[in-house]
Amino acid sequence: MVADGSRLVRKLIVDVLRAQLPGADIVACSGLAEAHAALAAAPIDLATTSLVLPDGDGQQLAQAVRATAGQRYVPVIVISGTAQEHLEGRHFSDDVTDYFDKSHGHRALAEFIRGYVQPAPIPGARVLYVEDSRTVALATSRMLKAQQMEVMHVTSVEAALDFLRERIAAGEGPGVDLVLTDVYLKGELDGGDLVQAVRGEFGWSKRRLPVLVMTGDANPANQAALLRNGANDLVLKPIEERLLVTKALFQLRLSRLAEPGGAGA
Repeated sequence: MVADGSRLVRKLIVDVLRAQLPGADIVACSGLAEAHAALAAAPIDLATTSLVLPDGDGQQLAQAVRATAGQRYVPVIVISGTAQEHLEGRHFSDDVTDYFDKSHGHRALAEFIRGYVQPAPIPGARVLYVEDSRTVALATSRMLKAQQMEVMHVTSVEAALDFLRERIAAGEGPGVDLVLTDVYLKGELDGGDLVQAVRGEFGWSKRRLPVLVMTGDANPANQAALLRNGANDLVLKPIEERLLVTKALFQLRLSRLAEPGGAGA
């Protein structure tokens, strides 16, 4: 389902999805009323929506999808030019699965949606994973390795910084494609310090080295601070495997879209 009050935007999104997902049945809705009718007519597997609809808003649509889907997993993705602002302000409800900022462009949107509908591994993608719980680390590493990622696991921010500095000294740049870190860790430094070091000390942009932060902290101000300081995205605990994998794969694909000669270049 694609819900947007703009006929032009609806057509652009539908055209992108039809090109990237041949065979998919796409229902375009101009507002909340049409979306309700579509949900009553047949089950859906994924919904995209703008934040503002002519007769309601995207979060109301997300609630309707949740109510209709019951226990089925149906991602609801907000597509907006101000998604990052709303994310940092923690304005999205729990009914919204994820968000996409229009500034990334339509090619990136296609990759993003495809990651939810037809997730595909990125063999050999290297992940620096920072987690001090052995049990959590084993479970999360299994999720990533199932997607053919290579996982370098360390138990502290200090160890992660040593790893990155060693790669720089060896002339290998970051030496990894993605950083995945918990917030609260043993040692003097936490996940927020790692984010600040990646963006500040090392000067790597969000596309050069994406950083995903896992957090069980429900405080919106703390979540917003992580995003303002340079985290690409948050993964809220308890970890849902499909959501973690989708976010990780999307950040990897988005990063590679920017590389000369990379995917989609």
